[in-house]
Amino acid sequence: MANRLARESSPYLLLHKDNPVDWHAWGEEAFTLARQEDKPIFLSVGYSTCYWCHVMERESFSDPEIARQLNEGFVCIKVDREERPEIDEIYMGATQLITRSGGWPNSVFLTPDLKPFFAGTYFPPEDARGRPGFPRVLQSLRQAWLFRRTELLRQAEMVAQAMEQHLAPPRGGGGALPGTELAESTQAALAARFDPQWGGFGHAPKFPSPANLFFLLERASSDEAREMLVVTLDAMARGGLMDQLGGGFHRYSTDAAWLVPHFEKMLYDNAALARLYAEAAPLAKDAGFERVARLTLDFVLRELTGDEGGFLSAIDAETDGHEGAYYTWTASELEAALPGKEGGLFRGVHGLEGEPTFEHDRYVVYVPTSYPEQARALGLSEAELLQRLEPQRRALLAARNRRERPLVDDKVLADWNGLMIGALARAGALLREPRYTAAAERAARFVLEQLRDPASGTLFHVWREGQGRVAALLDDYAFLVEGMLELHAATGEVLWLRDAVRLCEEQEQRLGDPVGGGYFAAGADPRLLVRAKPAFDGAVASGNGTSARNAVELAKRTGERVHRQRAEATLGAFASGMAEAPLAHVTLVRALERLRVLPEAATTAAAVPTTKAVAAPSGPEALEEEAYAAVEIEARLGTSEDEQWKPFRVELGVRKGWHVNANPAGPDLVPVSVAGVVGRVRDVRYPSGVAWDGGAGAVPVYTGRVVIEGEIERCGGGAAGVEVRYQACDDTRCLPPVARIVRLR
Repeated sequence: MANRLARESSPYLLLHKDNPVDWHAWGEEAFTLARQEDKPIFLSVGYSTCYWCHVMERESFSDPEIARQLNEGFVCIKVDREERPEIDEIYMGATQLITRSGGWPNSVFLTPDLKPFFAGTYFPPEDARGRPGFPRVLQSLRQAWLFRRTELLRQAEMVAQAMEQHLAPPRGGGGALPGTELAESTQAALAARFDPQWGGFGHAPKFPSPANLFFLLERASSDEAREMLVVTLDAMARGGLMDQLGGGFHRYSTDAAWLVPHFEKMLYDNAALARLYAEAAPLAKDAGFERVARLTLDFVLRELTGDEGGFLSAIDAETDGHEGAYYTWTASELEAALPGKEGGLFRGVHGLEGEPTFEHDRYVVYVPTSYPEQARALGLSEAELLQRLEPQRRALLAARNRRERPLVDDKVLADWNGLMIGALARAGALLREPRYTAAAERAARFVLEQLRDPASGTLFHVWREGQGRVAALLDDYAFLVEGMLELHAATGEVLWLRDAVRLCEEQEQRLGDPVGGGYFAAGADPRLLVRAKPAFDGAVASGNGTSARNAVELAKRTGERVHRQRAEATLGAFASGMAEAPLAHVTLVRALERLRVLPEAATTAAAVPTTKAVAAPSGPEALEEEAYAAVEIEARLGTSEDEQWKPFRVELGVRKGWHVNANPAGPDLVPVSVAGVVGRVRDVRYPSGVAWDGGAGAVPVYTGRVVIEGEIERCGGGAAGVEVRYQACDDTRCLPPVARIVRLR
């Protein structure tokens, strides 16, 4: 007979609906029962793609005798950490305080007033390897509750006080903002932890840590930052961390070389990494980063996109109780799927010969040496090698597709969807791939329409099978606003900017701290021990850091000073934390650097920063602002009888004292170029340049007014836009090349 969890929508909770444990969902019904029956609470927090969560479900929660102990001595509550991250954060904090470690499943024992007094993670079903079995733990805690309760209550009170100090920052702000040296010290701290051989930071297990990589990307004008970024991205893309057959990234690597992953695939990892590879592609043109970005996004569109357009949460690590079984291979399986000379070529290129790389004599598919290096060794070009490998990749993928597939967690989360919307919009513009932009728009419409409380209009955090639930949390607003801003940049459609502003106002009203600045993780709830205000980066970027970056961007696009004030207040709330531990606050550090180069004076969305505002640049973003200021751009769409192709006209106004490289440009120079964002361009006509000689020989440049004309393909009925790329120079220096998305009006 199914328990109460059969009424829930979370795939993780539904996995436990047939347990003999008398589970409750988080809520007042369980809290009241604990008070009435004078029982402690056993809180079990996990998620659907967590390997050890599945193990504990099979070993302990399905065991009738262990279930009897739980039901007799405790009120049992099961929580999906992805559905209720604010609860997970509080009680993971408790576990870390009590045990000095943490992980999932998170097993916490609480008083009826929700204060923790004992915690752990996975417990085996019987005593093993020096660890007490779960039955012994339950028996000991039951005895302590009955006969040593005063001691437990004292422990619970101490932990609750420590949690308050740990999770709730002091009110009233954190002091003056750190100086410009903070970004330098952050980079130095990353360099001290950098693994020069395999990339990444620290020792195994290794996580992608996208917040660190985005920080390095924004500082890629530094040789040190660029090297750390490129080495890490290259090593991750060649390792087993990336699914070399189907695309997409697994959660983390169990070893330093990114070879053997923990095999679950999370939407948020793939959103962050796809965007990183797309943005970093120009930094290492031979590393294949654009290919990695496309493979990752194509995987998401194929396997993690729901029928309604929203993005699904995750794919499990195991099938039939065995982690990695879906993704790994025995030698005989490889020989059957990849016969002959060409099969041998694929096996050799992908590390599928010699000693097995995974347990039970199984192999992980990876690329031990880069494709260009292996191609040279074989006397081939990289394109020729990839062409020969492609049929074998398809054959092995087809063999894998015949296997039992891992579980897909099909709930739609607003925050993770926001990340993927932003990634697709950004990659769609950078890679000139309209279907990515279209997928981002479709998902955005779905989230904004379906993840809404029909009564109040408040954004929901989670949606599944036609039902939204759980009022939106900080990350929902932060990442969804970021996604709307990327869509606005990619399409030029003002409606996405309006949605970003509307969501920001809802976030401010529900979660803003008017006294201390910044944002709480969740709305006010008297049942929660602590109203946390998170600042740290984790598997995803800090919600407060992302909100501060959003506010800076909104100030830039709308000219409304209130957004700048919110950014300053958020950064001020965490100023002391940033200064003391910059590596824990990297997204906030990025936001602070972006705020530094925001012109003080209010501007309109279409205005160009003034020369005064950018006269003293600080870092690469300031130089980008200066490049924007040097050239004004207007673009217009013409009419024609051809429904597919329409004429366009782009006018550049190059400010006095500046010039841009003509098209064609001189040797090794970046020419002005116009490309389509949604839709291709053709017959683009560039004017002739004028000769300019700065002392190294004359080169063709444009000055003053420049007119570029051509035709653009209309795709999908959306707003037409073009990407204008140029490099601005004066008589003594050249600024970094920039690419600007301009709507054709």
